[in-house]
Amino acid sequence: MPEAAVVRASSLVLAHTPGLARHGSKPIRTLPASAELTSRFLNSLRGFDDAVGYPPHQAFLGACHPRELPGRPWIGTGWAGGQRFAPFGELMPEEEFLGLMAAVDEFDLLVLAPEVAERAAKRLASHPLSARLNLGRIAAATGDVTAALATGALPIHLAPDTVVAALQAAHAEDESLTAHVLLENLACKATGTLALLHLLHDHNVDPAGIGYTISCSEEAVGDRYQRGGGNMGKAIASAAGLADSSGADVKNFCAAPIPALVIAASLVVAGVFEQVVVVAGGSQPKLGMKFEGHLRHGLPVLEDVIGGVAVLITADDGVSPRIRLDAVGRHRVSSGGAGAQILHDLTVRPLEAIGARMLDVDDYATELHNPEITEPQGSGDVAARNYRTIAALAARRGEIGREGVKEFVAERGMPGYAPTQGHLASAVCYLPHALHRLTAGDADRVLLLAKGSLFLGRMSQQSDGMSVLLERNGG
Repeated sequence: MPEAAVVRASSLVLAHTPGLARHGSKPIRTLPASAELTSRFLNSLRGFDDAVGYPPHQAFLGACHPRELPGRPWIGTGWAGGQRFAPFGELMPEEEFLGLMAAVDEFDLLVLAPEVAERAAKRLASHPLSARLNLGRIAAATGDVTAALATGALPIHLAPDTVVAALQAAHAEDESLTAHVLLENLACKATGTLALLHLLHDHNVDPAGIGYTISCSEEAVGDRYQRGGGNMGKAIASAAGLADSSGADVKNFCAAPIPALVIAASLVVAGVFEQVVVVAGGSQPKLGMKFEGHLRHGLPVLEDVIGGVAVLITADDGVSPRIRLDAVGRHRVSSGGAGAQILHDLTVRPLEAIGARMLDVDDYATELHNPEITEPQGSGDVAARNYRTIAALAARRGEIGREGVKEFVAERGMPGYAPTQGHLASAVCYLPHALHRLTAGDADRVLLLAKGSLFLGRMSQQSDGMSVLLERNGG
């Protein structure tokens, strides 16, 4: 059995979906009560060029390191030379994304207007991943959108007043199979599949070698009697052509990707599987989540993208960063819900376990939510708040003086830059950057730490969290 597991490769993607933003959980509940607010919302949606040129999106996709971002404000500044395709993946336009959703729809749920289906199929046929996509399903999805809407299907727009598609419910009475829930699941499957296909294509990964696929997305796939039964992991593996893979899902609210990485590495080190993929599609319900704050401050609706990530975990290859399974932080039940105590469990304790100091970590990747999205709605700068707390822990331990807190944050932290797709913002979005830093860069250790709000499920008052240390491979 291998002595260690490594992160061999990782990909990130975004899909620009302003037409789906009105179906986010917050807009669904808020917009119907006000025609004036609905009009302002729709008139504040961004075009594709603005989304591509938005600096945080370019940092997310690898065009620059987050610490290289220009000073705020980022809105309206644009990114010189910003491109759809970037080192970590791509930002896909909405019309193509509708085609991609049709390509991964195995139950004929999505109906596309003929002209939209034709354009999407044509553009996806010239996509670098076209050979791995089932484009025949786009033609099969072509149909009469008006007729579908007459049966109660969910309308899907491209422009504010243009319906171009419809999503049908799968059962008349089962709330788990309503059109809104199926939209969440299909968008998640499509973004997860896109990220996985980029992983295979961009890193020359043989799909036949992957034995297991773990999804750590936020959706709740279910049937009539198992609302969150899953299995998105195996669904994405199938859509991406991983014929020899099985799969399962890991759920832990926003924290799920880190436990998924730890489980994947443990399976590899135990010799159960030689290669495991961790994948997560995006969270469509979080589109437009903080739109009211954006509109109050004269900003566009910034939550208009859905993300996806894929990570390949293998046995030690002597080159890729090692996953230190002896330095896994976990938020214990007895630790309580105070933010400082959670971060103590996730930073200090795992480092103490291997005799390392906090200054031995070059980059701390935490909840990297874009503050330009969170601040207008009153949520503050989440990343900055966490980094100040981590630095305060280092000062309390005597590793730095109080006067060194600002320098610690600047050197070992980074500005938040990720969309509010919570599970992606919580550390895993930094993974491709970490791979570069730990191989071609000058970093030796990166700590990924994520937190989860279990109390949102009304089953526990607890919060949760997990962290894992990545280390430069010494050969």
